[in-house]
Amino acid sequence: FIPVFSDYLSKNKEKEAQKLASTLLLLSLLIFSFFSVILFIFAYNFSQLLAPGFSSSQLSLMTNLTRIIIFGEMIFIVGSFLSAVLQSYNHFFIPGIASALYNLGIIIGILIFYPYFGIFSAGYGVILGALIFVLVQIPLIKKMGFSFKPTLSVDFIKHSGVLEVFRLLWPRTLSIAIFQIGTLITVTLVSFLQNPGRNYVIFDYAQTLAFAPVVLIGQAIAQAAFPVLAKEKDKLEDFKATFVTSFNQVLYLILPISVMFLVLRIPLVRLVFGASQFDWQATVLTGRTLAYFSISIFAQALIYLVSRGFYALHDTKTPLVIGTITTFLMILLGAIFIFVYKLGIESIAFAFSIGSILNLIIMLIFLDLKVGGFSKKPFFFTIGKIFLATFFTAFALYIPIKLLDQLVFDTTKTINLIALTGISSLAGFSFYLFLTWLFDVKEATMFILLFKKIGDWRQILKKSEETIDGTRFNP
Repeated sequence: FIPVFSDYLSKNKEKEAQKLASTLLLLSLLIFSFFSVILFIFAYNFSQLLAPGFSSSQLSLMTNLTRIIIFGEMIFIVGSFLSAVLQSYNHFFIPGIASALYNLGIIIGILIFYPYFGIFSAGYGVILGALIFVLVQIPLIKKMGFSFKPTLSVDFIKHSGVLEVFRLLWPRTLSIAIFQIGTLITVTLVSFLQNPGRNYVIFDYAQTLAFAPVVLIGQAIAQAAFPVLAKEKDKLEDFKATFVTSFNQVLYLILPISVMFLVLRIPLVRLVFGASQFDWQATVLTGRTLAYFSISIFAQALIYLVSRGFYALHDTKTPLVIGTITTFLMILLGAIFIFVYKLGIESIAFAFSIGSILNLIIMLIFLDLKVGGFSKKPFFFTIGKIFLATFFTAFALYIPIKLLDQLVFDTTKTINLIALTGISSLAGFSFYLFLTWLFDVKEATMFILLFKKIGDWRQILKKSEETIDGTRFNP
C-alpha cells in the first residue's frame, strides 16, 4: 500500500490517493469480515486441527479467546491503515506512539478485566489496545485533511492504483499466511511434548521477550525507511545509500541487545516474568529457549528492513518465495528435533533461528542482485567491526554478572536482581559504545553526539524559550 500511495503523493494526486486509501480500507474490512465469520463459527474445529494434543477444556479456552480477539483484529486493521497513511506523509512519531500504546492497552486491559473475566481479560485487552491504537492517530489524520470517502464502483476498483496494490498484496498476504501457518505448526509440535501447556507457555514467554527488541528497533527503523525507499525506487544509488544506512543502524542497535539477552537470560526471565511465579526449572528452560531465540534476533530485525526494500521496488514475490522455503525448512528442522532426536522446547527456538538467519542471507543476496550490487567492501567492513565489538561485549557482560552474583548480590531478592542486571548491562553497553567508537563505526559517533545533545538540555530549553518569546518564531 505505502509504495503505491507514496507514488500518488509524489505526483501531487492527493485526492486520488485519499480515495484509494479509503476504498482499500473498506475492501479490507469487508474481506476480513467474511473470513472472520467463518473463523468465528468453526473456531473449535480450527483449534482441534492446530493443537491436537490439547485437552477439551484447553480447546474450549482457545476457541473462546480466538472469538474475542477477532473483534480486536478488525479494529487493528483500521489503525494499521491510519499508520500507513501517516508514514507515507513522513509522520512516524504518532504511529510509533500508537503502536506502543496498543501493547500498553493490552497490559492495562488485562489488569482491569482480570478480576471479572479471568484469562479472557487478555482478549478484551487486545480490543482495548486496538481502540487506543486507532483513537490516538485520528486527530493527526483529521489535521492533515484526510477524509474517509470510499467508493466501491466497478470503475474505481479497476483503477490502476487499486490493481497495483492487489498485485503487490497477494504475495505479501501469502507471506504472512505462510508465516502464521509456520507459527501454528510450531504450536502443533509443542503439543506433542510432555506437558504441552507448560511448554507452550515457556515457548511463548521466551519468544515474546526475544521479539520485543525486534519490534522496537527493527520494525521501527524499517517503517521509517520504507516511505523514503519507496520514493527512491527509480534512483537506485539513493535507494542503496538509504538502505545501507538503515541496515547499519538496525545492526548497531540490535546486536548488543541480542548478546545481552543471551548472557543475561536467567536474570531477565526472572525480572520480566517474576521470580516468585516461575519455579527454577521453568526459569532455566525459559532462559535456554530465550538464548536460542537470541541467536537470530538480529536477523529477525533486519528481515523487516530487507523485505521492505523489496516492497519499495514493487517486488513482493521474492520475499514470498524465500520466506516459504525457509519456513518449510524451519518446520522440518523442528519436526526432526522433536520426533527424531527427542529434544525439548528449546530445539524449536533453535530451528526458528536457523530459518530466520537463512531467510535474511538469501534475501540480501537477491536484493543485491536486484539493485545492481551494493558496495561490498565498506558494507562488510562496517558489519565486521560491529560483530567484532559485539563478541568482546559478551565477555564484558558475562564477567561482571558472574562476579557480582557470587561475591556481592543475593539475587533471591528482587532489588538485588535489578541491580545485578542493571550494572552488568551498563558495563556491557558502555564497553560496546567505546569499542565501536574506537573502531570508527559511524553509528557510534552519531550515538555519542545524541548523548551530547541530551546533555545540553539547558541550552536546548533556552532556545525553545526564545522561540516561544517570538525571536525565532515565524507564523
